[in-house]
Amino acid sequence: MPKMIFLNLPVKDVAAATHFYEAIGCAKNEQFSDEKASSMVWSDTITFMLLRQDYFETFVTKPIANSHETVAMLIALSCDSREAVDSITEAAAAGGGKIDLREPQELGFMYGRTFADPDGHVFEPVWMDMGAASGSE
Repeated sequence: MPKMIFLNLPVKDVAAATHFYEAIGCAKNEQFSDEKASSMVWSDTITFMLLRQDYFETFVTKPIANSHETVAMLIALSCDSREAVDSITEAAAAGGGKIDLREPQELGFMYGRTFADPDGHVFEPVWMDMGAASGSE
């Protein structure tokens, strides 16, 4: 079995969060979803677990950060092309997120933008020309 990452994120509205994650390309895994949570599959090894805030609280001992006011993490998502970065960012806007929280990152060999989901969790879709980044081109 490959190593997997499950990102457990607190959300205020499971249905709205599910709609957003579907908009950016995740598929809902019904087997692990109910009124308290949505299991949103990004890839074979990465799943976003969207947990209603009161349910999320049953797993933690610290207060839950207000992601609209503070940033606890920046979730970077690799993309196959610059166009894919733009596509997922625009899909985030269409799904109810906020986009371009800062200027797009344009470094020639790397391109990235930012967006936040409806609960304020921050994402950075990024494309990188690995050959140019390593100096082999």
